[in-house]
Amino acid sequence: MALAEEKPSSSVVRLYDHIKDRAISFSFKPGERINEVDLAKKLGASRTPLREALNRLTAEGLLTFERGRGFFCRDLKPREIFELYQLRSTLEVASARLACELATDDELNAVKKFLVETGSDRGALSSEKLVEFDEIFHEHIVSFTRNSEMARVLKNVNERIKFFRWIDMDNRRNDTQHEHRNILQAICARDADKAGELMQRHITCRLDQITAAVKEGYARIYMGTEGLD
Repeated sequence: MALAEEKPSSSVVRLYDHIKDRAISFSFKPGERINEVDLAKKLGASRTPLREALNRLTAEGLLTFERGRGFFCRDLKPREIFELYQLRSTLEVASARLACELATDDELNAVKKFLVETGSDRGALSSEKLVEFDEIFHEHIVSFTRNSEMARVLKNVNERIKFFRWIDMDNRRNDTQHEHRNILQAICARDADKAGELMQRHITCRLDQITAAVKEGYARIYMGTEGLD
C-alpha cells in the first residue's frame, strides 16, 4: 500500500516503530537534533504523523524536546540509567514475589520449556538476541502478577535501557540463563523471599558499572562497533 493511501493511524505506527528502533540503538547520535523536514523526506511521510510519532517517543523517554528548538536524541546519562535500573529492580522483585502466589503450574512449566528451548548454543548468539530472550523471560514473570500497569512500565524501562543491556550482555552471556533457572526454581517452590532475593541480585547494576557501559556505548556509537548498527 502506498504511503498516500495509508490511514493516519497506520502511518503513525509505521513511523513510530521505525524511529523507536533508531532511538533505542542510538542510530541518532546522543544529543543530536532531529531534522523533521529531512526525516520526513527520507521516510516518505507528511509532517503531521511524523510529529505525532515524535511526540509519543518523547513521552516515553526515548527522545527529548526543547521548546523553540525541536526534538533531540536523548543523552547518555549514567545517573538516569542507574535510576531506571533501580526502578526495574523494584518492579521485578515485586513481580517475582507475586508470581510465587499467583502463577499457575502450567504457566511456570511454559517458562521452563522456554528456558530449555533457548538454553543451547548461547555463545553463538548475538547480544541483541540474548537480550531479547532475557526480556521474554522477565515479561513472563511480570505477567504472572496480573497487573497490566506493572507490565507496561517494565516494557518502557526495558526499551530505555536496551542499548546498555546489549553492552552488559557481552559480559554476562554465560551467567543469565543459570540465574533465570534459579529464579524460576524458587518461584516454582513458592519461596517468595528467595525468589525476590535472587531477582534483585540478578538485576542490580552499580553506578560504576553503568558509567563504564556508557563509555563503551560512546565508543560503539562513534566508532561504529559492529553489532549495534
